[in-house]
Order: sequence, then C-alpha cells, then structure tokens
Amino acid sequence: MTVEGTTERVLRLLALLQRRPSWTATELAVELGVTDRSVRRDVERLRTIGYPVHATAGVGGGYQLGAGARLPPLLLDDEEAIATAVSLRLASGGTVVGAGEAALRALAKLDQVMPPRLRAEVRAVHGATATLVGPGIEIDAELLVTLARACRDAVRVRFRYAGRVGEERERTVEPVRMVTTGRRWYLMALDVDRDDWRTFRLDRMREVVATTWRFRAREHPDPVAYVQRSVTEAPYRYLARVRVHAPPDRVRELVPPQVGRVEDDRDGWCVLIVGGEDLDWLAVHVARLGFEAEVLEPPELREAAALLARRVAAMAGTG
Repeated sequence: MTVEGTTERVLRLLALLQRRPSWTATELAVELGVTDRSVRRDVERLRTIGYPVHATAGVGGGYQLGAGARLPPLLLDDEEAIATAVSLRLASGGTVVGAGEAALRALAKLDQVMPPRLRAEVRAVHGATATLVGPGIEIDAELLVTLARACRDAVRVRFRYAGRVGEERERTVEPVRMVTTGRRWYLMALDVDRDDWRTFRLDRMREVVATTWRFRAREHPDPVAYVQRSVTEAPYRYLARVRVHAPPDRVRELVPPQVGRVEDDRDGWCVLIVGGEDLDWLAVHVARLGFEAEVLEPPELREAAALLARRVAAMAGTG
C-alpha cells in the first residue's frame, strides 16, 4: 500500500476512535478492511504523532482514545470545522479574560489549514452576523478552570465573597455547576456553613482555592432553573407575576433569562415572573412587550400600571 493510502487509513482509524468510546481490534479491522495486525501498526502510528490510544486486554478489551500530555491535531469534518471557526470568531468578544486573544490565535491556525471552500463559508456566516449585546463582566480563565475541576472532582472550594452591599466574607461551598447568562457567570453550590443551596457571582469571588476535602454528591435543584430563579427574583424588592397573552417561546425571545422567567399557561397565555426595585419600571417593561397582559401580583403593580396609563393618555391628549 502507498504512503497516501496508509495515511488515509490512519485518518479513518482516528475518526472511528473519535466516534465512540471503545472498539475491539476485530471491529476496527472490519471497518477499515484490513487485518488485526495492520490495526495494531496504525494505532502505533497514531501514538507516534501524539494521540494517546489506550489498549485493554482480555474479553471485552479493545482500543480507546484518551487524553494526552499535549493536544494533538484534531480531525474535523466540514460541519465541525465551520462550527468551530464561527464559535472562535464569536469567542473573541467573550467574557473570559484572555479568551479573545487565544481564540484569535486558534482561529488563525484553523484558517491556515482550512480548505478554501470552507473558509469562504465561515467568512460568509461571520459577515452576516452581528452581536447585539456588548461584552459582560470578564472572568479570569484560571478561575473557570479551578471551579470546573472542583465540580468534576467533587471537592470543596473556599473563597472570599463580596455581597451586594459590599461586605466580604469567607465562604466554603460544595460546587455543583457553573451557569452563564451570556453577560455574567454564576456558581450553584451548597454553602457548607448555611447548609443550603446558594448562587454566587464569579466576578465577586476572590482568593478562590480548591481544597482536598472531597464530598459525596447529593440531590440538588436543577442548576439552570435555580440560578435563573435566584438572579431574577431574590435580589429585588418587588416580584411580579403577570399573565401575558402570547406563546411562551415568543416571550422568552423578548425577555432575557437573567431578567425574568416564563412559565407555560393555558389557552395561548403564559406567566412572566420578573423582579424589580421600581413598580413604574416593571409596568413599563411589561407594557413594552406589546401583548395583552393581566397583573396577578403584586396589587401595587396594578395601581402603578393604571397611573402609567393615565400619564400616557395625558401625553397623547386623550386623558
């Protein structure tokens, strides 16, 4: 077989190993149309260029692609290459400190080896896309890595945390999941001292340390729903529940998840739950959605909406 044929077969082997967790030598030989001995040689070739292919012996044993000491070349199909390149372009304006420059460096490497037809598609997508929301609060990438490992390894984390009014206290938590709203990052964790679930903003954390204390995972609320409820309800003086005559998905398109949450209702209605410090602001926010609405609570919001309606009517000369 020619060198080109061997290279093509090795790339096919790599694609197979990336497709599922484990293969037997016989399965790979059938897929590639070669002998078990050729499979073993090709596995060695992959190891030589940096791919950590693990082998297990015995019944049920086989080959598995693992994580190595360095990142070897990736094998991407057309759709994966386009998705990766577009994501890297968007990441250049993200909320992780240093990620913009790193994304640009990675994009330059990918663009250099990408076929011209794919490069043209990526640039077409990027040229037709604009980011409406500006960048949020930047988070140090090392902090994300520390918390991600702590979540994965189930170890406690200790840090100093600044509250909403500026006081700073040491907290020890058992982390579960990080959640991002697109502008801010949050950690859902069990506060050890309070023995209760809490949400922590990453930009308010200092001196974050992953300890060696392992904890046993316990049942917990859904992290996304819990964080959304925390950031849209808990911090505010008023919590409004308003029935809106519109499909839930349509209202979700208009109300960011960090502003309010939307629950399904009946007969073409949904319920919007949104918090705020000012009743006038809440009334204007709901009115701007442009749908028929019914205030469920608090009663003060109905009074604020009525007052707002009189003011608008007077401005229009119809009051």
